[in-house]
Amino acid sequence: MDILHGLDAIPGDLAAGGGTVVTIGVFDGVHRGHQLLITEAVARAKELGVPCVVMTFDPHPRTIFAPESAPAELTPLTERARHIAELGVDTLLVIDFRKELAGDSPEEYVRDVLLGKLGARHVVVGENFTFGKDAAGTSATMAQLGERFGVDVTVVGLLGDGGVRICSTAIRDQLSGGNIKVATDYMGRPFSVVAPIERGAGRGGRELGYPTANQYAGAGAALPGDGVYAGWLTIIDDGEIDGDMEPGVRYPAAISVGTNPTFGDARRSVESFVLDRDADLYDRMARVEFVEKVRDMTKFDSVDELLEHMARDVARTRDILGA
Repeated sequence: MDILHGLDAIPGDLAAGGGTVVTIGVFDGVHRGHQLLITEAVARAKELGVPCVVMTFDPHPRTIFAPESAPAELTPLTERARHIAELGVDTLLVIDFRKELAGDSPEEYVRDVLLGKLGARHVVVGENFTFGKDAAGTSATMAQLGERFGVDVTVVGLLGDGGVRICSTAIRDQLSGGNIKVATDYMGRPFSVVAPIERGAGRGGRELGYPTANQYAGAGAALPGDGVYAGWLTIIDDGEIDGDMEPGVRYPAAISVGTNPTFGDARRSVESFVLDRDADLYDRMARVEFVEKVRDMTKFDSVDELLEHMARDVARTRDILGA
């Protein structure tokens, strides 16, 4: 999949073979609803024998126009791109709303961008899609403009599950409550955090027998509610690892999310104890996937009490993961 940043990066020959099929959205989380939309666009592109283009936005437009209500980011752009590529998309076009499109009317958006830049023959959007200056355009507007300009438009209905609309907001709500299984169901895969492994607060994890790989997600990133979880850790950058781990391999891990109240650490972190492995992971980029919650975060009165619970956490993690 080709990744283009900005309208000026669109090659002149992108639509030379007969146009494109385009779908548009932030696609934060690339959840099951997003997957339905993108899969529809890919299918239409195959029918027409033309490239499928996904137009997305980074940063989230709301961080620009209403930063006080900007949502926590479920999936960074690199991960969004990876999941979108897996769906068979040919080109990902990344737009920075601070520089492009924000002032375009719905008509200009369709005429100058979808037709003029991308040569769209077919556009696929969600039922709740908005576009153009001040979000004046809706999916109905897109259908009307498509008819006017000779572009086919498919509006995909919202996906529901048990009476709940599957959307990024619902996933954030489930994560904050520690409901990992429900969030996983809505996303269609485990929720994950991607960040470099850093040195922690110096609590002596190795001396305690539970050395952890510590990650500090950005302030705008979504995280599960504080607690201990079972999951998997994968080093996703290249290069040999000093120890008995390999890049690209998923290893079972007991994962703590929170501020570690026992040690008075105010920073919210993701700390993974990789089971049965010993390796130097500092400064490596890691993906941590969450499978199931083990327990809530608790402040213990002593190190001995902490160690007792950590042993239980590891045992429970082994049971959950079959490790």
